[in-house]
Amino acid sequence: MKTNNNTPEITLKAILLGIVLSMVLAGANAYLGLFAGMTVSASIPAAVISMGVLSLFKKSNILENNIVQTAASAGESLAAGVIFTIPALVLLGYWESFNYLEVAKIAAIGGVIGVLFTVPLRRALIINAKLKYPEGVATAEVLQAGENARQGTKATDGGLKLIGITGLFGALIKLFQSGFGLWSSDIAAANVISAKKGAIFGIGSDLSPALISVGYIVGRNIGILVVGGGLISWAVAIPIYSAIYGFEGEPLSAAWEIWDSKIRYLGVGAMVVGGIWSLVKLFKPLIEGIKASLNALKNRDSGSDIAKEENDIPINYVGIALLVLIIPVFMLYLDIVSSVGIAALLSIVMMVFGFLFSAVAAYMAGVVGSSNNPVSGVTIATILFASLLLLALLGTGSGVGAASAVMVGAVVCCAAAIGGDNLQDLKAGNILGATPYKQQIMQIIGTVSSAVVLGLVLDILHTAYTIGSPTLSAPQATLMKSVSDGVFTGNLPWNFVFIGGIIAIVLILIDLRQEKIGSDFRVPVLAVAVGIYLPITLTVPIFIGGMINHLGKKAGGSAKSEKNGLLMSSGFITGEALCGIGIAVPVFLTGVKDWWPTFYEKSDMIGVFVFISIIFWLYKTVSNKD
Repeated sequence: MKTNNNTPEITLKAILLGIVLSMVLAGANAYLGLFAGMTVSASIPAAVISMGVLSLFKKSNILENNIVQTAASAGESLAAGVIFTIPALVLLGYWESFNYLEVAKIAAIGGVIGVLFTVPLRRALIINAKLKYPEGVATAEVLQAGENARQGTKATDGGLKLIGITGLFGALIKLFQSGFGLWSSDIAAANVISAKKGAIFGIGSDLSPALISVGYIVGRNIGILVVGGGLISWAVAIPIYSAIYGFEGEPLSAAWEIWDSKIRYLGVGAMVVGGIWSLVKLFKPLIEGIKASLNALKNRDSGSDIAKEENDIPINYVGIALLVLIIPVFMLYLDIVSSVGIAALLSIVMMVFGFLFSAVAAYMAGVVGSSNNPVSGVTIATILFASLLLLALLGTGSGVGAASAVMVGAVVCCAAAIGGDNLQDLKAGNILGATPYKQQIMQIIGTVSSAVVLGLVLDILHTAYTIGSPTLSAPQATLMKSVSDGVFTGNLPWNFVFIGGIIAIVLILIDLRQEKIGSDFRVPVLAVAVGIYLPITLTVPIFIGGMINHLGKKAGGSAKSEKNGLLMSSGFITGEALCGIGIAVPVFLTGVKDWWPTFYEKSDMIGVFVFISIIFWLYKTVSNKD
């Protein structure tokens, strides 16, 4: 659905609603992430909420809804960047408590830098590379269905109905699973495949319809690569490690422990090498994107018309803003290390890694979606490099080395988190015919608004519950603390990081061969790297969804059926995301972990039955030949 050039986008009510939603979703997701180690993607929920609120006004349109979700999702993404890193400063003992102004400053600077980095990335990844961006596509579908229904377009009323039905199912499944606890969120099992050598083999799957839906949108090839990465960890690395070094306890818990403490660092090494390679591969489209931005600037100066779909923030403004923002970054690091030279070097490192990993995060969001984007993984890579650099400069006896590395990682993490999410929003805008620079302005507004709230939220939560305690364990921040501290104490599993890098090089060579022979099946290294880094339980349903897409087409499914599959997937993602936030709200407000009552004994067989039913339903829909 392309809109005309006169359709208003940034309006007062859209700005105010976007600010409010970005603050609310940032606060809720900050608590949820510290509590459960995950955040909820907010683009689709924000779009649905926006449609509901703006429908109360006579003059509202689809582009206003898109602008609102753009600002709101920026808040949710920034929350992830903040909670994954900044609590590590307290856990390290560098901060005794959270300084509101410092947190707000780090979040705002990192977030705005992330927005600015996405300006040339939009052309490179959305226009030139034509990446999928599944959640961006799903958001656009939801907005289109809502707009057509509002206008009374009969042909798409059925689309909205299908989204509504599957959204209801997705929400109910999430409620029964995570709220009432009728079944586990995933199933997994592990066995000793060689009693003599003690090799553990494990496998499992999350029971989430949303993950199946993401897999359906990204397709078979990516699904195979992601699960392939998971199998490298669980079917190869863990069995080898357990056979050589042995294990303690039950096989499944031992497998998770081995993966968490050792094997996932294969993914870190693979992502570092894969990220560098991806930037090399993206160099040409990035240059073309920058050239296009400069041409657009020239055309603007000459008075020539620019298509609104190609109208980004002028690239000269982007450059000036980045030069200005490096000043507070420098002052931030100077305050820690008390050395002008080292602070300047750290500022340069931050900018280089910020752009590198914003590009990586934006690329991965296009491949597997924002919800599965390993932002914490790229942040670990940043902290690793910064820690090594500071180790060489400051030595092992430095009292601020680990904290300085985390501070570099914090700004990069905020930038990368924003970068991945913003490209999803810009993809939705590209489908709908929105103006990029207006979305980019709203991304900045949403980022700054949420930064103001996040500093206060962290301070309140730490005062009330103590971040790092069993109540708010902050798993990612704990990992960042372990990595930075591990470099200075010598306790980091470097051998796994190096092996992961070697795996990435092998995958790159395979992909180059596939490119040379003209194969349709390419092997983007980051898709495999994310599979290595993520739990196997997340990669399996993505693979299943991708195979449903493939098998539906192979069975002769019509174009209409394929469209219905996309609508269903959008509905499942919408329902689960909305309910995920809904479940978090009373926990957030009360601080009571067991707020939701459990009515029956947990039965995972119910969850498996529901999961299989969703698979069958989606396949029957997409394989329909009518």
